Amino acid sequence: MTRARLNHCLLFAAGWLSSVAYAVDVRFDPVAPGVYAFIGEKVGRTYSNEGLNANIGLVVTPTGALLIDSGASFQGARQIHEAVRKVTSQPVKWVINTGGQDHRWLGNGYFIAQGAEVIAHADAKADMQNRGNDHLQGLRNELKEKLDGTVPTLPTRYLSGNDETLQLGGMTVEVKHRGGAHTPGDVLVWLPQQQVLFSGDVVYTDRLLGVIPVSHTGRWLDSFAVIEALKPKRIVPGHGDVSDVARAQRDTRDYLRALRAHMKKAVEDGTDISAAIKAFDAQPYLRLLNAAELHPGNASRTYLELERE
Repeated sequence: MTRARLNHCLLFAAGWLSSVAYAVDVRFDPVAPGVYAFIGEKVGRTYSNEGLNANIGLVVTPTGALLIDSGASFQGARQIHEAVRKVTSQPVKWVINTGGQDHRWLGNGYFIAQGAEVIAHADAKADMQNRGNDHLQGLRNELKEKLDGTVPTLPTRYLSGNDETLQLGGMTVEVKHRGGAHTPGDVLVWLPQQQVLFSGDVVYTDRLLGVIPVSHTGRWLDSFAVIEALKPKRIVPGHGDVSDVARAQRDTRDYLRALRAHMKKAVEDGTDISAAIKAFDAQPYLRLLNAAELHPGNASRTYLELERE
């Protein structure tokens, strides 16, 4: 092979590797002064999006940066950090995990190694411990070598109250927990000065929410009621585009209310679970991405939840 041909091949390989390593474009866009969000893809976890199909928040304070969630892997967390550096030279001093789903916390190890304090609600701990290895096994099928280096790493600080006020870098950050939602440790992160709410997986817009075995739709609605009381100007949902309260109500609250009401009556009437699922009118929600795929499981788990109540 000639030197020119070799150089051409090396350049091609370098470009290909670069495109594989950085297939997902992690970019923080402004939401309010000093507040930014990365909006993840609305599809599922894929090799190309590195499992970063959820939204990540960034708050820049005078003495350090606060990250809302750490991503789905060690390598994904490194990409998030590179995106942070394009916005601010402040170090990431704090990370808040808004829940126990993989893309909320599996990047913790990277940021702890950088010296960050990682904060979560105490109700997230058991969920993280119980499902951490399951997360890895599930992600391995999609992320393959992009999951290398990822070790489920628990937060370094836990909050225990329903409402906790933190002073981070001179900024007031309120963390609110109502017993969980999508996962037991789900919290809302409220910035009262900016009137911005990071909802984690309490709010989904544009795509249908997922009721999983650790979810609780009743407490989910309790968490949503907090959002309505706060009346934020802007909501950064767990998934989907930046929203207002009305849109969050349409895409999340209304579906949960309808599902619970239908399944509650079905349980009280002794209706069989399969008949109850078929009888639910899902048509108003089929406009949301992933609805046809996720709704049957959501309906089944909600029925079982109401049966236990």
